[in-house]
Amino acid sequence: MSKNQEPYISPDTHLPEITVKGVILGIILSAVLAAANAYLGLFAGMTVSASIPAAVISMAILRLFKKSNILENNAVQTAASAGESLAAGVIFTFPALVIMGYWQDFDYFQTTFIALCGGILGVLFTIPLRSALIVRQKLTFPEGLATAEVLKTGTEGGKGIKFLLIAGIVGALFKLCEAGFRLWHYAVDVATVVKGKLYLMFSINCSPALVAVGYIVGLRIAALVFIGGVITWWVAIPIYMAMNGYDGVVDELIAAGKYGSAADANAGNIGITLWSAKMRYLGVGAMLIGGVWALISIKDALLPALREGVAAFKKGSDDLAVLPRTEQDTPMKWVVVGIGLLIIPIFIIYLREIEVLHVSGTMAIIMVFGGFLFSAVAGYMAGLVGSSNNPISGVTIATVLTAALLLAAMMGTGSAKGPAAAIMIGAVVCCAAAIAGDNMQDLKAGHLLGATPRKQQIMQVVGVVASALVIALVLSLLNNAYGFGPDSPLQAPQATLMQSIAEGVFGGNLPWNLIFIGIAIGALIIMADLYQKRRGSSFRIPVLAVAVGLYLPFELDSAIMLGGIIAWLVSRYQQSQGGDKVRSQRSNQTGLLFASGLITGEALMGIGIAVPVAATSNLNVLQLIAEPLGGWLGLLLLLAICYWLYNTAVQAYKE
Repeated sequence: MSKNQEPYISPDTHLPEITVKGVILGIILSAVLAAANAYLGLFAGMTVSASIPAAVISMAILRLFKKSNILENNAVQTAASAGESLAAGVIFTFPALVIMGYWQDFDYFQTTFIALCGGILGVLFTIPLRSALIVRQKLTFPEGLATAEVLKTGTEGGKGIKFLLIAGIVGALFKLCEAGFRLWHYAVDVATVVKGKLYLMFSINCSPALVAVGYIVGLRIAALVFIGGVITWWVAIPIYMAMNGYDGVVDELIAAGKYGSAADANAGNIGITLWSAKMRYLGVGAMLIGGVWALISIKDALLPALREGVAAFKKGSDDLAVLPRTEQDTPMKWVVVGIGLLIIPIFIIYLREIEVLHVSGTMAIIMVFGGFLFSAVAGYMAGLVGSSNNPISGVTIATVLTAALLLAAMMGTGSAKGPAAAIMIGAVVCCAAAIAGDNMQDLKAGHLLGATPRKQQIMQVVGVVASALVIALVLSLLNNAYGFGPDSPLQAPQATLMQSIAEGVFGGNLPWNLIFIGIAIGALIIMADLYQKRRGSSFRIPVLAVAVGLYLPFELDSAIMLGGIIAWLVSRYQQSQGGDKVRSQRSNQTGLLFASGLITGEALMGIGIAVPVAATSNLNVLQLIAEPLGGWLGLLLLLAICYWLYNTAVQAYKE
């Protein structure tokens, strides 16, 4: 171990890591963060790492007890962050089963068990890779590094919970007034068609949570997401409109069943409908090549890690006594037994749904190999770009498409259950990959702090179990209250894409021309990124960030961009004041906590509003005025919150 990676706590020092209060707190935080991130992902199409907010909350609460320590705090955030990651794996796939009509609502048993098995597999798959990726290759794992630093500065970090609470209240009140009381429209939209050919539009969603996402990911990623939106909404859609004319596009959408008559179409909704029916497949193509490129670009480094992982499986050494405490993983024999046991219930669920033995067996085999491969990819990519920027969407799309093509060959393209089978394979792989990336970040933080890996792996499983038990209930509540899909308040962008791909393969109606154009766009972005790499530029262009923007509604892209601009302004202020490292770190942590509070407050209020809405089947049950005042009021209030976020981070630097 290099000198700069000496553990904070010596391997010879033994501190309580798994405690009763720590387990209880980890379970609660995991469930809460899973619910909040599920809402955010269904709404925004993006999720963010919850490790740092979880660490701050843990520190603030555990300080109330006489005995607590940094490794106990790390164990709590390890369990808590698992909830956020499992939520991402679930919302990217399971809602597709409801959107396609295969499920009328979320089957609690199947949803919970598939999520549970997928999440635990993600933990188990990464155990043999920990030593290779963290100890020997010394990958960065940016969020793991940041979490370790926050925990080291625990005295100051614990005080940051006030920013989480204040921002959480603000985000919750904003959501209550907009979605509950219906005081203003959720977005500002301006669109027009000039002379039946030229399409012009701009829209922004007035959501503090979206701005917070942009702030957390920073200007570079936010700008790339925005560029993806520009390609779709300011280039592709106007070109398509100019080539076919407004009337031609309307007739085409009527023929596709998107409109009942020409009277139903107008400049305000024609772009959304055209995006939903066609243009979002540009994002599918870009995601596909992005997922493939992720495999190609890391193959030279990943293959040795995979070989080490397989060798660790075969060796199966359980002699922990000869290893330092900080290098003791879960025994390999338990890893192998665990994987074998988890395959059985997944196979049974597949067989129950598909009712064809050889097809169910094939699904289970694809799931195991795909899960291990993409868990390794997710773990490696988390080390390079962090969990929030991990290509989970890309690898899941690749999994669903591959599984759908194989199943179509086995079951025939006319199979009614084929698309659902492909989604269920993708669900397990997606949950495993999402948890794997998070697990490696947590293990990196533990490696720097001097935690015991096997105890962290136990807490990771605790977090997976806690979040899996609540996620199906949250999905059912949100589905009954808001619904999922392009025409619903919760658009579930990734799940909608998974549904379109799976059904498109079996229906033979995938718009391959648009997918190939998306692949070409992705290839151009990859070449631009390689050029930036060759010239030594710090501004890299990850293709998957642009691909996310390609398939998101523009109102989300622009709001995320606004958050990125605020983060850039804060950075500029820090530089103008001398860029003191300690002050900048405090400023960045404060801004991050404030942004996380906005996300959590808005998400939890969205879930809270869903309770009376679902109970009454009335989306306007809390509405106070007959007609919302329009999106401009919401935009003005959002800008005020943006200034508050900026000022909070700046004041933290000054102090």
